Amino acid sequence: MNLTVPLPPLLLAIAMSIFSAAVVAAGACTAKSGATAPSLVELYTSEGCDSCPPADRWFSTLKADAERGKVVPLSFHVDYWDYIGWKDRFAEPRFGVRHRAAAARGGAKVVYTPQVFLDGREFQAWRQTPVDKVRSGAAVNAARPTLQMTATPAAGSVQVDVGGSDAAGGRTAEAYIALFENGLASNVTAGENRGVRLRHDFVVRRWVGPFAFDGGKLNVSTAIMAPDDSVLAQSGIAVVAYDERGTVLQALAVPLRECGG
Repeated sequence: MNLTVPLPPLLLAIAMSIFSAAVVAAGACTAKSGATAPSLVELYTSEGCDSCPPADRWFSTLKADAERGKVVPLSFHVDYWDYIGWKDRFAEPRFGVRHRAAAARGGAKVVYTPQVFLDGREFQAWRQTPVDKVRSGAAVNAARPTLQMTATPAAGSVQVDVGGSDAAGGRTAEAYIALFENGLASNVTAGENRGVRLRHDFVVRRWVGPFAFDGGKLNVSTAIMAPDDSVLAQSGIAVVAYDERGTVLQALAVPLRECGG
């Protein structure tokens, strides 16, 4: 015989409070910048470009260092190759605009795909560089901004709260937030990659900002809506801070798979 004894109201309230706190804690992921900034690795690519798949495969090999917080990889799909027969479903026109701006700032003489930038500078040596060496050697620097982030997935969106402090008070700094996704694949049926199944990681699905450091302080609280076809459990949130010249000051990322994504 089972005998169920109801909890007194006070004990029940305490139990529910503890349970609610546990749920909140399990549903949020946090990250904070350290003494050494991870390197930002940007790939500009397109599913319509037949020279891009090797770069996409190489980009996926950065996962281990990304997990260790050594690099923050972000893959931007551009749309300017869509006209040759295949429309890249991950591409956005503004990523092409960003690509041209990145090339102008990063010392590139031409804009092409695939093109890689390491901490804002063109990185042509990605093919010959061992994966564990894909870092610019950013040293401890007291002038770098600090960032702390909390990401809380919900149904079809992610609540992102970011705080920061820029130690270099005379510098204008701003931040962007990216929702990126891993484990993506497309069966290409037209264009230069016809008949190929392409796989992608660290694909930027949402790019939000800029958010200004006001008086050297950054305080952002925003909900980022995920694309209808995205899977938050294989996604992540990244925050990148730049100065007024577009120089990368700080980067931070957190995967969502362990916080209810």
